[in-house]
Amino acid sequence: MTDFIIYALLAGLGVALVAGPLGCFVVWRRMAYFGDTLAHSALLGVALGVVLQINLNITVAAVPLLMALGLVVLEQRGFLSLDTLLGILSHSALAAGLVVISLLPDVRVDLMSLLFGDLLAVTIGDLWVIYAVAALVLLLLAGLWKQLINITVDAELAAVEGTNVPLVRTALMLITALVIAIAMKIVGVLLITALLIIPAATARRITYTPEQMAIAASAIAMLTVIMGLGLSWFTDAPAGPSVVLCSALLFTLSLGFRQRT
Repeated sequence: MTDFIIYALLAGLGVALVAGPLGCFVVWRRMAYFGDTLAHSALLGVALGVVLQINLNITVAAVPLLMALGLVVLEQRGFLSLDTLLGILSHSALAAGLVVISLLPDVRVDLMSLLFGDLLAVTIGDLWVIYAVAALVLLLLAGLWKQLINITVDAELAAVEGTNVPLVRTALMLITALVIAIAMKIVGVLLITALLIIPAATARRITYTPEQMAIAASAIAMLTVIMGLGLSWFTDAPAGPSVVLCSALLFTLSLGFRQRT
């Protein structure tokens, strides 16, 4: 087996490991549109990195993080409803990224890989970044797990019990931004949210507790990476969409189970 397949597999498994538990909160808190907004802002991060000649890993992480903080501020000030803000920022960021990229005639950017991922182009440097971020995210989720569950069940009751709800909610948004930044290489801007949502939705149908759902979601996400790479290898289909397609297949199969939670 060639090195690029091994790198692709390791990268996919690293992202899937953290996409599982984080995706559970995306599903529980109905944050799918929020994930799309941050994913679209990652494309703007690529464009700005090219223009400013900054390492793309930095800008792809920084722009979604800033977007998440901006959403927190705007939501707290109550200018518009959250879904309206997400709609405005999501499409504005995507459009801005595409426009900036199109205005760079001397720079060759593979737009398809940005939109749909290029898992087979993962390098050893990408692996270090992915696993470093994955380790940080897992530590943060483990430390905040109980508080995140509490604010998901009942934010007002959690506040009464002493939980700093705005801080924990902001932390969840920033963690989501970090995962989206590392997942962009795997499945691209347009498919990132699917990697977060579909394995978690599948796990929800076959588990009883939040902890079981998080573990199952990670396992399902990793399985879809393996299946997607196999499908890509044998059919020459793009790897990122293949992973999402296999994830959708497993969800379809899970419909035969009675939902547990």
